[in-house]
Amino acid sequence: MTMFRTAAFAAAFACASLSGLAGAGAQTMPMDHTQHMMPGMAGAGGDDGPSSQAFEAANAKMHKDMALPMTGNADLDFARGMIPHHQGAIDMAKVELTYGKDPELRRLAEDIIKAQEAEIAFLKTWIADHAK
Repeated sequence: MTMFRTAAFAAAFACASLSGLAGAGAQTMPMDHTQHMMPGMAGAGGDDGPSSQAFEAANAKMHKDMALPMTGNADLDFARGMIPHHQGAIDMAKVELTYGKDPELRRLAEDIIKAQEAEIAFLKTWIADHAK
């Protein structure tokens, strides 16, 4: 293995371990991707401008809202967890519409909003019909 591959493997294993993916508690301890950032530290790109702050806020809200207690019912847990996940996609698409300039990405953001809103409506109906 080259030194680069060894370092990449070590970094990937460390990230998996820190996120709980390699540990026994992975199903009850969702990863908060902001927990490993130092105070005042900007995201991966290092920018702290308005669009970066909006993306980080949407991401933090999504992860907080996805931190639901598991019921042991895979269908229900999936449906409940996907609602904030899809809402996160909507919130990110709205950031693109607010700050983005590329017409193709703006059209994609509009399509994402429509599709994710429909899926959220389906999931809410499914939960109402199936949750006990």
